[in-house]
Amino acid sequence: MNARGNGLGNAPQYVAGHGLLKDRTAVITAAAGAGIGGATARRFLEEGARIVISDAHARRLKESEEALAAEFGADRIASLPCDVTDEEQVGALFALAEQTHGGLDIVVNNAGLGGTANLVDMTDEQWSKVLDVTLNGTFRCTRAAMRSFQAAGTAGGVIVNNASVIGWRAQTGQAHYAAAKAGVMALTRCAALEAAEFGVRINAVAPSLAMHPHLVKVTSEELLRELTAREAFGRYAEPWEVANVVVFLASGYSSYMTGETVSVSSQHA
Repeated sequence: MNARGNGLGNAPQYVAGHGLLKDRTAVITAAAGAGIGGATARRFLEEGARIVISDAHARRLKESEEALAAEFGADRIASLPCDVTDEEQVGALFALAEQTHGGLDIVVNNAGLGGTANLVDMTDEQWSKVLDVTLNGTFRCTRAAMRSFQAAGTAGGVIVNNASVIGWRAQTGQAHYAAAKAGVMALTRCAALEAAEFGVRINAVAPSLAMHPHLVKVTSEELLRELTAREAFGRYAEPWEVANVVVFLASGYSSYMTGETVSVSSQHA
């Protein structure tokens, strides 16, 4: 694949696959479309994995599955719509991984929901909805993955959660999202200690500013300039640059890492 750039700094060079996840089976949530989940699905396939992708948007999920299947082969890809706020749907997703690929090795909890509202104006519904998708959804999928790994009795399972630098840093209008992402970081640390008892690693990525063409179109030029001005490279990250770090955490290259949150950011210190 050719170098891809976003026009706001030096174009990053796309990294080819090296078989880092060969013959591993991964469940990836919120994997439809052009964001981090979609980029992770592609990178995992390029690294040799089999994948089960999910998303709350059934049409986009089907389109994503068909596009990836045409490029990488239908036998390596399965999909199932999943709302991570629904325990039955989460259970069905993990059951599908067992049915189609005979087991599970990696789980990427990418599903999340944002929004902007100052705390004084925020409703209980706004707060609860963001927390239920972003934090509780990660909890449900992490629990399902840990149960699956523990029942299988084989060490080597990996969970990678998608957090955010906003879990560390303050930003107006983002109290619900920041609280949820900080919760994901804490969940990652605590679950990692428990999962270590049966040989499973749990880590997280914390992106700062990752954009894709569809998101750029609905972001004002003023806001985009303001956000990229905070980045050391003067540009936003491509989704696949975050996905590369997910690949690292899912692979044997991070075999002694657990309970960690890795910042995928070029923000000034």
